Amino acid sequence: MAKLASLLLLALFLSYAIVGLAADEFDIHNGRGKQEEEEEGYEKEKEDMFLLQESKHVLKTEAGEMRIFVTPPHGGLLVERPLHIGFLTMEPKTLFIPQYLDSSLIIFIRGGEARVGTVYKDDMVERHLKMGDVFRIEGGSTFYLINMDEGQRLHVICSLDPNEGLGFDTFQAFLLAGHNSVLAGFDKETLAAAFNLTKEELKDLMTSQSSEPIVYLTDHSPSMWKKFVQLKAEEKLEHLRRVIPSGEDEEDIQELEQTTWSWRKLLNSVFPQKFLDNVRKKHRKLDSYNLYKRTPDFKNNYGWSLALEESDYRPLRKSGVGIFYVNLTAGSMMAPHVNPRATEFSIVLRGSGSIQIVYPNGTSAASTQVKEGDVFFVPRYFPFCQIASRSGPMEFFGFTTSARKNRPQFLVGASSILHTMEGPELAAAFGMTEKHFRHIANAQREGVILPSPSAAPPDVKGKQKMPRTIYTNLFRFD
Repeated sequence: MAKLASLLLLALFLSYAIVGLAADEFDIHNGRGKQEEEEEGYEKEKEDMFLLQESKHVLKTEAGEMRIFVTPPHGGLLVERPLHIGFLTMEPKTLFIPQYLDSSLIIFIRGGEARVGTVYKDDMVERHLKMGDVFRIEGGSTFYLINMDEGQRLHVICSLDPNEGLGFDTFQAFLLAGHNSVLAGFDKETLAAAFNLTKEELKDLMTSQSSEPIVYLTDHSPSMWKKFVQLKAEEKLEHLRRVIPSGEDEEDIQELEQTTWSWRKLLNSVFPQKFLDNVRKKHRKLDSYNLYKRTPDFKNNYGWSLALEESDYRPLRKSGVGIFYVNLTAGSMMAPHVNPRATEFSIVLRGSGSIQIVYPNGTSAASTQVKEGDVFFVPRYFPFCQIASRSGPMEFFGFTTSARKNRPQFLVGASSILHTMEGPELAAAFGMTEKHFRHIANAQREGVILPSPSAAPPDVKGKQKMPRTIYTNLFRFD
């Protein structure tokens, strides 16, 4: 009986095994394709997860436009301090009208020239910005931006810190004038009393300007803005005297006087007397910093890199945002490294290539091709490298979430931590003798930027999805 029971149990076990094998075989022939498709879809989604592909059109007029890239929801889990990356384009002879933002703004002049005016420590400061200049504007500080060039668009890349904002999806702009100005929300009686104006005078002040945030300064632009930009810095702030450009007729002079009077009324009502008294003092410097004039922090035959920190450009200390610029020759790579203090947000300015990012557990997080106009981020502590395509050099510029000295930890190459920690302990960790490990670690004689790897991608032009190339046209200058 016992033998019979054992035989029955064995037969039952075999039948289950046969059914299981049949089921597995059925899954292989009928369900494998769907599984592979799901895995391929997941891999593709994983590759793109560090690319900022969703942008918002925050403003658009005939005179210019601005788009903002925001950190995606999954990125918020990986980024200790997300940044908004903005692209501003202004047509020739245009004005980004006076306003203030709920976030600090760092601008980088990628193409063209501009004049920026801002209120800094109770003074009105104007600066002429050229290509390569970096300039920071404090959150809450009124500013304007002018493209005075008659034949070239102005291209600006900027960062905004949402942590300083009011909690909206993007930054909030508070216009000083126009139909949508911050003053428009007050009732007419209150404003008339505040300005000491009649209702007719108030109506003229509040309705004579364009409601658009970027306006033309040509003949068809509102006269108030044309006259405003012609005033000197102190006159823009205080409006106690006027400047009459050569060639003005009597009608234009009267219009300028009326405009000056209106702006004086506006500013006297908005800013305290102490603010106006300080304009007579010597202006404190609020300088820009030109990246193109800076000597690279590192340079060899395969490229160069530089980083702008708070010790180099003092205004960055308040924002806590750093800046970097890298140029890789064709096929070269930035050695695998880790940023111990900051997340990087990068914009490809020229060329194409790829990025490889690794999870903390040693698995691949992304291996993605990028080209001109693409925006991507790399979380703090994640190992990564950038590789230029074999068809030409790749330049990328970006912002980091710390203005302190980053001190990236290179994992490979002559400048790597393998050399810094070289010794029997590290050799033992790799399961090698110290002599063998030293031979392996010293095989690469170059550091930071390394020569052409076999992983360098070919020309990737035309192989990217449309949402990732919408900014390519921003870098084609007229």
